Amino acid sequence: MQHNKWITYIITGEWHNRTVEEVLKGPLLLSNRMINRLTRSRGIRLNRQMPFLKRVVKEGDRIQVAVRPRERADLEPEPISLEVPYEDADWMVVNKPAGINVHPVRPDETGTLAHGIVHWWKEQGWEGKVRPVHRLDRYTSGLLVVAKSAYAHQLMDRELREKRLKRVYYAFLEGSLTNTPEAEGTIDASIDREPGHPLRRRVSPSGDPAITHYRVLARNPDATLVRVELETGRTHQIRVHFSHLGFPLFGDGLYGSTSPLIRRQALHACQLSFRHPLQGEPVTVHSPLPQDLTRLAKELRLPLPME
Repeated sequence: MQHNKWITYIITGEWHNRTVEEVLKGPLLLSNRMINRLTRSRGIRLNRQMPFLKRVVKEGDRIQVAVRPRERADLEPEPISLEVPYEDADWMVVNKPAGINVHPVRPDETGTLAHGIVHWWKEQGWEGKVRPVHRLDRYTSGLLVVAKSAYAHQLMDRELREKRLKRVYYAFLEGSLTNTPEAEGTIDASIDREPGHPLRRRVSPSGDPAITHYRVLARNPDATLVRVELETGRTHQIRVHFSHLGFPLFGDGLYGSTSPLIRRQALHACQLSFRHPLQGEPVTVHSPLPQDLTRLAKELRLPLPME
């Protein structure tokens, strides 16, 4: 994989007949200060040539900007088994196993996903800081987007804030969520910290807006498998929302009870989709259920999801 200081943006129809400067400030989110710095350092190219800022661009043109500074990793590399279903020069999607933190929560903590990513990059001959775009709890498994530079993080964070980065989960709930074989719904309930507890969150009118969409995939009197899509991304949002409805996740001792069937909350980030911030192409990544959740589905007599 090639890593260098240049990123490339391909002009889409939306920016056809606009100026280089308008594109730099629009989809590329560059400030006037950054544009001035790049102009002085000859860090802007249009179709491999140094352009005037007022030059009009056409659909299919390529703008390059030098916004990938060399960085030293702030963690020691550790060889951790990683699944990386998607990676390019600016972003990667990693399949996080349950039971490890994304980043160290203590200065002396080792064995995190970030340590493993630094090692993965070192094996490719590249070095940088690990910048997750969103979060996964320690005991939640599945897909996570990581940016390879501060600028790449800024671009993908915009996709997240503008709801173009779609995150889908599978969750196994205690009890029968609905009396119909298939149903869907939306949980719109603000989430706040729980007073006096360092970790727990709760549904509260004083909290931050939180919206969870769900669809029932399978159910029986004892359990429900739901497909969940987040519209917002509050801490513990899925766990809090379903616990609030009276259907906590299996194995979630923080918002329900522990389970002899699984040693963690039964939650898996199964799909990520986004529009590539630079190329404009749709990207969709899937992750099948890990073994512990496959075993849980069998124990609960629930069919495995087919999508």
